[in-house]
Amino acid sequence: MTSPLLEQLQTRHGYPLLDTDSYDHFVYGNETVVLFFCNDPVQFPESNDVAVILPELSKAFSGRLQAAVIAKPIERELQARFRFTGWPSLVFLRNGEYLGVITGIRNWYEYIQETAEILAAAPRQPPGFDLDKVCGGAH
Repeated sequence: MTSPLLEQLQTRHGYPLLDTDSYDHFVYGNETVVLFFCNDPVQFPESNDVAVILPELSKAFSGRLQAAVIAKPIERELQARFRFTGWPSLVFLRNGEYLGVITGIRNWYEYIQETAEILAAAPRQPPGFDLDKVCGGAH
């Protein structure tokens, strides 16, 4: 991580940085988790905004979810598994099963509403890729 705001998620808030070795233990060791996919905060400066929002979101749903940051080396593999196309993204899982994703920046009300809806949902398969988004309509 190259951003002080992203580093604070670990140092100040105690969120683990998940890599290949720690991912399964965290995801299956906590009932409901939110995984922060931040990619490169220089290329995606909105990641810094989400780094400020995530601790507040965790507080708002106190005790209902555990947060972690995904290490850059495993982001693309997990992105393919959860089938999201934008950065930054928050992926929600329950007992390792996909619940939903919030991609990009939202206003606070939308974060609260979408998180509540995701947490109320039953686990499901991640959505299919939207080829128009991925290919820019040239498929």
